[in-house]
Amino acid sequence: MKNAPFHMSLPCLSISKTEDFYVDVIGAELGRHSSRWLDINLFGNQITFTKAGIFNFAFKTYKFEDTVLPSFHFGVIVDEDTWNNLHAKLTKSEYELTTEVVFLKDKIGEHKSFFIQDPNGHMVEFKCFKKPKEMFLS
Repeated sequence: MKNAPFHMSLPCLSISKTEDFYVDVIGAELGRHSSRWLDINLFGNQITFTKAGIFNFAFKTYKFEDTVLPSFHFGVIVDEDTWNNLHAKLTKSEYELTTEVVFLKDKIGEHKSFFIQDPNGHMVEFKCFKKPKEMFLS
């Protein structure tokens, strides 16, 4: 199957803070938008944020190897240069991100990852595989 961009729609508390985070902090592109919603082009994937009232996500966790991760999150798999540049940029931002973690070290599917929380409480993961062809292998 050919790779295809994904679309995801998520609630947000503030259109302006969401736009600032994804466009100015992350460096994604702003797509179509209004005062009630906006589309973000996150590495060729469309995320629509819609202004919503108060909402609640229970950030339950799970353990992968020796690391506790948020069960509810979404992310983007990028090449190593993009990952390194984004990690360096976001480390200097006002947003807190998790420490770089390498999963499956010296095994099939080895990858490094970090998480950052957007202004709406969504956990965003950025991940880079040592060997991109191993993304779905076990």
